[in-house]
Amino acid sequence: MARLHECWLTEGRNIAPEQWKKYFTTIYCEYTGRVADSVVNELKRTANTLGSELYRTDDPETAGFVLAVDRTLGAGGYRISVDDTSITIYGGDECGFLYGAFRFIILASGGYTREEIDRCCEQPAYPLRMINHWDNADGSIERGYAGNSVFFADDTVTRDREALTDYARLMSSVGINAVCINNVNVHRKETLFITDEYLDDIAFIADIFSNYGIKLFLSVNFAAPVETGGCETADPLDENVRNWWKNIAANIYRHIPDFGGFLVKADSENRPGPFTYGRDHADGANMLAEAVIPYGGVVVWRCFVYNCHTDWRDRLTDRAKAAYDNFVPLDGKFADNVYLQVKNGPMDFQIREPVSPLFGALGKTNMIAEFQITQEYTGQQIDLCYLVPMWKECLDFVTFSGGAGDTVKKRILGAAGVTNVGNGKFLTGDPLAGANLYGYGRLIFDPSLSAERIASEWVRAALTHEQEAVKTIVSMLIRSRDIYESYTSPLGVGWMVVPHYHYGVDVDGYEYSQWGTYHYADRDGIGVDRTSATGTGYVSQYADENARMYDDIDSCPDELLLFFHHVPYTHVLKSGKTVIQHIYDSHFDGAEKAGELLEVWKGLKDAVPPEIHAEALKRFVMQLSNAERWRDVVNTYFYRKSGIDDIHGRKIYR
Repeated sequence: MARLHECWLTEGRNIAPEQWKKYFTTIYCEYTGRVADSVVNELKRTANTLGSELYRTDDPETAGFVLAVDRTLGAGGYRISVDDTSITIYGGDECGFLYGAFRFIILASGGYTREEIDRCCEQPAYPLRMINHWDNADGSIERGYAGNSVFFADDTVTRDREALTDYARLMSSVGINAVCINNVNVHRKETLFITDEYLDDIAFIADIFSNYGIKLFLSVNFAAPVETGGCETADPLDENVRNWWKNIAANIYRHIPDFGGFLVKADSENRPGPFTYGRDHADGANMLAEAVIPYGGVVVWRCFVYNCHTDWRDRLTDRAKAAYDNFVPLDGKFADNVYLQVKNGPMDFQIREPVSPLFGALGKTNMIAEFQITQEYTGQQIDLCYLVPMWKECLDFVTFSGGAGDTVKKRILGAAGVTNVGNGKFLTGDPLAGANLYGYGRLIFDPSLSAERIASEWVRAALTHEQEAVKTIVSMLIRSRDIYESYTSPLGVGWMVVPHYHYGVDVDGYEYSQWGTYHYADRDGIGVDRTSATGTGYVSQYADENARMYDDIDSCPDELLLFFHHVPYTHVLKSGKTVIQHIYDSHFDGAEKAGELLEVWKGLKDAVPPEIHAEALKRFVMQLSNAERWRDVVNTYFYRKSGIDDIHGRKIYR
């Protein structure tokens, strides 16, 4: 495998030598260890790019770089000090040095000045900052839009040290400290990853990860004791099953001493789980937690559990309610080393959803948020869609479960991001989708950062220093989510995509489906009634303040109106438009703005690297075509349903 695309980590090629080269002479490090060695090696890479040699020294007084311990910064915390003669990176531990060194390299590569970098100080907000891969042993990736797996090919595990090191460097450069390398939908071959058939090779990856402060996790099949272990059952309360998992864990830790633990999708979308044996999720999770706790391991248990075999004629069964209904009764019953992984919304990574009420309802259980970096429903790395604003909305959402200041970001212990990388020419397929990967890492390290600040950092490190170009590209990123939403699904409906593939428009694609029904459009109106009086009652899962807001059609935010209410097409929004006119206007406007993105990008040809410009240009052309099709199909569909004309008389294919 060739070296992976570097995204924002350009090894200092964009660093101004006249400002920084003088520091790249000698380095003093108070720590010894593999992570500290990686820090030194990263700074040496940058020195080589600048045409310098960086040597280790025992004299901190004369060193150009000093790595000094400051325990008050805590695990992973760092502070950077720059003066005329040296750059000192203070770290609370080895990983603090690592994150501080990468922050310096990224900011210096982005053209930030000495004054802007001096006193830069951060402490990670959460102990678990995780990436989830949906990679399969054959090298394919479920919802992968950037090539095949970095880790697997043809049912084998890669031993390409250079590529794996590139990957680990990139993840640690934004503070990622945990990576699950395989799909949560664990197929037959991946079930064997926890056995001796694969563990030597997986340990090879884990060892490289350890150099960069990253713990390796594995997704496991709950039915593994039956499918590969020779057990008659996978019942979590069966002593033979519990011992089987304990032996599996002991063997894994013999191969991988710092193994992070297990990620589990159970009793969801036809995956096996404890329900088969009349047990609950706490029974299943705690069994696995018991197996890994002697070694410091954890279990991450996904809350994406719902009935995927519903009858579309049933107006009361509501997929949105499922996670709450399954897990709230178990609050406080999970082991201390179990983390429930909760999707940002109650459905499935749509462009607009309310924040999951589960964040506010679980008060006695460890939680992490799950975000989807790979753009399954948000353009598949063809259409530009910067997702950091969406994630910030989730983290900043006030649950009211613990008072007016009780936000999601205060209730979680970390996050898991379903990654968007592959081994293609550009690591994220669309090179501009690198903003989402970078943005996820930065936001979970420091959720107080603005979406604009994160976007600007990424553009300056990955694309250009030119001031007007930076401003233009940041503006494109910030507007992109609203543009995508405007030409796809209106007012919180979501979906309307081609089934299973999930790119492109199919208004009724899931409307009469076992997976759920999402818009209930008829001749009179549209939307799902989730109110307490006449609907599914979903609103009651929120604390009173939010429940009242969503339950009342007058206070429900327009952008979520059709998620919570079924309304006539003539219902007047807070904007003064009717629902049907909003649908027409937003789809015409979204397609027009997609065209504007294309034209603006064309004008940036001389401001960004040629290969990046050319690749993104192809995708902007495809985005415009996609937006125009969404516009025409959606507007035609709802004209035919409602029989109401566009007041502006624009062309609708009737």
